[in-house]
Amino acid sequence: MNFSFSLKVYCIVSKGSRMRKRSGAFPVNRPKSRGEKRMANKKKDKVLILTGAFGEGHLQAARAIEQAMKIRSPKADPVVVDFMEWVHPTLFPVSHYVYMKGIEKFPNLYGYLYRKTYGRNALSKTLTGLFSTGMRKTLRMLETIRPSVIVSTYPFASSMISKLKEYGLTDIPLVTVITDHTHHSSWLHPYTDHYVVGSHMLRRQLIRLGIPGRKISCTGIPIKPSFLKPVNKQALYKKYGLDPALPAVLVMGGGEGLFGDGLFTAEKLDEVPFRMQLLIVCGHNEKLRARLMDDLKGTKHKVFVLGYIDYVRDLMAVSDVMITKPGGVTTAEALAMELPMILYKALPGQEEDNAAFLTQAGAAVEAADEGTLIRCLARLNENRAQLAKMKRNTLSIQNREAAFRVLSVIDQAKYARLIHASDPEMPDTAHGKYARMRKKALLVHHPHESLDERSGTVWKSSSGY
Repeated sequence: MNFSFSLKVYCIVSKGSRMRKRSGAFPVNRPKSRGEKRMANKKKDKVLILTGAFGEGHLQAARAIEQAMKIRSPKADPVVVDFMEWVHPTLFPVSHYVYMKGIEKFPNLYGYLYRKTYGRNALSKTLTGLFSTGMRKTLRMLETIRPSVIVSTYPFASSMISKLKEYGLTDIPLVTVITDHTHHSSWLHPYTDHYVVGSHMLRRQLIRLGIPGRKISCTGIPIKPSFLKPVNKQALYKKYGLDPALPAVLVMGGGEGLFGDGLFTAEKLDEVPFRMQLLIVCGHNEKLRARLMDDLKGTKHKVFVLGYIDYVRDLMAVSDVMITKPGGVTTAEALAMELPMILYKALPGQEEDNAAFLTQAGAAVEAADEGTLIRCLARLNENRAQLAKMKRNTLSIQNREAAFRVLSVIDQAKYARLIHASDPEMPDTAHGKYARMRKKALLVHHPHESLDERSGTVWKSSSGY
């Protein structure tokens, strides 16, 4: 009797276990089918964010959008890709080194080329074409990631995607985020679906160039969501060992620390007629950091020399003024923290344009050399009313929520694609190697369709699917 009862119980439990396994109640160690993989991929909507390490600002803006998306759009899956590293992995380290050294050693040549290519002309098209090679690798990237929308914070990535759209190789919406307070021909391309800009002034400039206003959104330059958090200055003073009684001056040279060899010496700094605490951020420039730590020994000021850090917001919160290169993202962060700026040694090109925008708005002053810089520091320390006015002026051109506002633009571009399945501006034909590439792209996204390579027309296959 007991044996019969035990056997029945065993059979019931065993059968239930098998049923639960089949229904997914218990994990089953087996490889996923193709259908399950496709369903898993469809759970999150991939957003490709293309950027470039040629200047820290492009990467910082991309990371800001990524972080904002993870906070506000949990159904989206942001994928940040360094465009140059993906497309030219072998050439990337060399080209990056040459670019950074070229700006440092030959700034006037860089400025000359920048001005010569400011508008659309033969030279700007040649340079854009030179930096926008690698169509096959870019197409392979799109096939691998399969995004619903592409966001670009790097001008030559925007150029490449626009070119792919021109040849009919993709119809994925392209949103270009301009990371400076100015425009340049390298940012502007005919198959860009939407532009995100940092100011109403820049929006008006693009409209004057013939870009429809409906394609331009003024959100501000994207900065990390951490800049929205409230700050406790007293706690930060204690955390970083700062003296609340001394004026705090933050010195930033951008992610690469490009102040060069003419920065401060102890002798020069001691000419400042008041004692201050200097927070010097050298970025990735370790040689500069080591030299400054040695050169600034013995100064009357309290000096902190730092490398690349991730708590810039905290230092901005406790600072009275910031000395910086006028990069787009760094200055946007300062505006968000209502921090007056002294713009030091602006490079010819977009930095000069950024400096002009910020000084006209009354949020910054310029210093072309060390002498002028010291006089600016002394004047602002003596004239606290001017410093307070500069602080108020930041409010008119700041936007702390820029990264989150960009998300709305991304969603609009995505939904516009769903509503208008085929863009009327997309070319219907492509010739030569681009026709073959287009065929491959269409078959990847529409596997049950065939393409007439000669005419470029698409029809349903006769297989009955």
